[in-house]
Amino acid sequence: MPARRWLRRLAWLCAAMVLAITSLSAFVRLVNTGVGCEPWPACYGQLQLARAQSPAATPLTQAGASDTAIAVARTAHRIIASSSLVVVLALLALALRQRWRPETALAGGLLTLALFLAVLGAATRSSLLPAVTLGNLLAGFAMLVLAVRLARRSAPGATASPLARWVWVALALCFVQMALGGLVSSGHAGLSCPALGSCDVSSGTWRTLNPWFVPVAGTAPDHAGGAIAHLLHRAAGLALSGFLAIMAWRAWRMQRKAAALALVALPLLQVGLGLGIIAQQLPLAGTWAHNLVAALLVALVAALGTSTQQRPR
Repeated sequence: MPARRWLRRLAWLCAAMVLAITSLSAFVRLVNTGVGCEPWPACYGQLQLARAQSPAATPLTQAGASDTAIAVARTAHRIIASSSLVVVLALLALALRQRWRPETALAGGLLTLALFLAVLGAATRSSLLPAVTLGNLLAGFAMLVLAVRLARRSAPGATASPLARWVWVALALCFVQMALGGLVSSGHAGLSCPALGSCDVSSGTWRTLNPWFVPVAGTAPDHAGGAIAHLLHRAAGLALSGFLAIMAWRAWRMQRKAAALALVALPLLQVGLGLGIIAQQLPLAGTWAHNLVAALLVALVAALGTSTQQRPR
């Protein structure tokens, strides 16, 4: 099998593994912050803080997430993360052997991020800092972007897409949106804006945008302090959706109709999930799906940076 085909298949395998890792990590993170706990919503945001202050405290029952499910998710996360490191090393070795500079740079970036996440996880296992959540979240999504770009670049007839500049702007907006979402989650601000059409920021505080600020135990689940972060997350989501709609229009004019439809469908699904989980007061499954669709959207945008065409046989 040609080396470039091996590289492409390994890169897609890496992308699939990173998607699984980020999804499992999101599940564990959401459970730890109390999403889906009982009695709801009084327990939201209290379990992790209480455990940090008193490790011997009796844990609250997690609705829809048994101890077995959590243990399986954590074990699967460790196994897939360790396996992905082997795949990344194989990608780097193959790219170095073939002396493919751009591919080597992408594989090197994957290895750097994988090692960063490994060190971050080992050093901050019980940390409640939002900065740790952001580090895990953004580095994981950055790995997904690099893996997808590497896979697309290794395809036959790969060239820079006419949408490449748009892709970089879209990715920047995606990462801003995800960072704000991470601050909402780690700051326990999911219920700070309970109404779909409004968000009272009169009692909001900018501290929720400080990744080094740890929420205080005993804070009400619908505390208004997180309203600013929540409102910014919504505003960034609307800005991103608008930009992707323009991208979809341009892709449609370039006869990339499948990409255009996906650029419309995924943001609509994401906005619908966001509105739904607020209306339903953060159900665990819906909140987890919100994270999964974000990952799929990032992967889609990253893939659009490269155009491919089959070479004639």
